[in-house]
Amino acid sequence: MNRLSNLYNSFTKFIKLSAIWVVRILFSKNHMKVPFYKRVHYAIFGGYMADQIALYKLNRKNKKEYLSEFDWYKSRYINEPYNFILNNKLVCTDLMKHYTRFAETYYLKKKGILNSYNDLKCSYDEIINLLIKKKSLMIKPINLGKGFGVQKLDCINNKFYIDNEKKTKAEMLQYLEKNNNYFISEYIKQSKELNSIFKDATNTIRLITIRNPETNKCEVLFAVQRIGTKETIPVDNGSRGGLVANIDLETGTLSEARSIQRIVNFENHPDNNNKIKGVKIKDWDRIKKHFTELMEKFPYLYFVAWDILLTDDGPVVIEANTSSGVNIIQIWGGQRNGKLGKFYKYHNIIRK
Repeated sequence: MNRLSNLYNSFTKFIKLSAIWVVRILFSKNHMKVPFYKRVHYAIFGGYMADQIALYKLNRKNKKEYLSEFDWYKSRYINEPYNFILNNKLVCTDLMKHYTRFAETYYLKKKGILNSYNDLKCSYDEIINLLIKKKSLMIKPINLGKGFGVQKLDCINNKFYIDNEKKTKAEMLQYLEKNNNYFISEYIKQSKELNSIFKDATNTIRLITIRNPETNKCEVLFAVQRIGTKETIPVDNGSRGGLVANIDLETGTLSEARSIQRIVNFENHPDNNNKIKGVKIKDWDRIKKHFTELMEKFPYLYFVAWDILLTDDGPVVIEANTSSGVNIIQIWGGQRNGKLGKFYKYHNIIRK
């Protein structure tokens, strides 16, 4: 029975990865206008997306220095069979909120059925009442990632807004009733330091922690500060046009910001000219210590990519992920022969 189960799981994984290769790699968006023959070649011989070819300036000599998009998708199985815990945002929140602060979930709508958390009354009118009380809420799709479908709901002076677009109360109710498979969560106010960079988006840290195969201890592998732009409001995701600044792991200081969709460098924010390079993350050592100790509480997890929002009262976890896209890491240099590549080799994600 176990052998049949293993064969079935392997076959299912193969089918999923094959579909991902076709849809998300071979026919990925081509922001940097890479020639067709070149994108096909690197998709087949390496698993790279079109943008990665331009972003990494790939050629025959340096290709062995970089992890590909396909390597990232395979890495989603590192925590198997417990990767589902991090893939399901609501389960993850319910499990980990006992040890750290998560954005609170208020309502869940799935298969057309609206349910509430925390003994809140369960109706669309009650969501409106909560919005009036809280002033701002976030609505997020259950099954999408990379910030897609995330929207900010506001009530300012009894006037309603979805991502700053004005709505009547009736239109807001219709929006909540018509949409499906989402959850309503707390809106977290970011720190003054993050507001000083870009105030119109939630600017999160992507903090990657691993369980070191040699020591079996958890450690921080990499960290970046994601920064929203006018194209990404209200989120900060690089796949939607946001910027990424490297965080020095020792000092917590930000580098210049870069993009994963075009080759640019910004020491100041392009929309408001506010300083990015040189900004220092407050309490950085304490943040690193907190999240490595948190991961230690889950010995069955080997890789966690935390999305953290800094507030004036400390860090809040927006979500925890079972893998991390390699673009936000490798715009600072290839990682195939670095610490992440060695970690992937240990877990049989890559061979050499």
